[in-house]
Amino acid sequence: MQTRLGPSDRKANRGFTLVEIVVAIVIFAMVISGAIYGYVQANRMAEWSSMSYAAQSYSSQGAEQARAADWRPRDWPPATGPGTMDELPPTNYTTSDILDIPSKGQPGATNTDFWVTNYIRVTDVSANPAVRQIRSDCVWTFPRTNQRYTNTTILLRAPDQ
Repeated sequence: MQTRLGPSDRKANRGFTLVEIVVAIVIFAMVISGAIYGYVQANRMAEWSSMSYAAQSYSSQGAEQARAADWRPRDWPPATGPGTMDELPPTNYTTSDILDIPSKGQPGATNTDFWVTNYIRVTDVSANPAVRQIRSDCVWTFPRTNQRYTNTTILLRAPDQ
């Protein structure tokens, strides 16, 4: 028995066409670009998260420093200021500093400094019982988007605590 290769059998022995190779390359490029985009987004979210956590710590630090001030409203004579019965009267304070986040380069280099401003506001909530609110707002800017964010810590404090 003898078989002959007809026209349809010759097509089956060919390789890939140019169109099939181009489509495969386009699909491969889309998959790789999606993986790279996912990696870049994960890196950006990790950087934002580290900065937000550092800002929250800075906000808590400011609120705790204000909370540590001496406040004894029953002492006589009433006085305010350092070393008196009321070291932290109701008022506003502002501090600026550099966020404490890990970064590359030398410490203090201008390309790695991320400035933060902490606004601390002390207000009387009630006179009887004496309660004060300490609010610490930490404002920082995410460098990749130049968008400003605020992390807030609020404490209520009674005298002698």
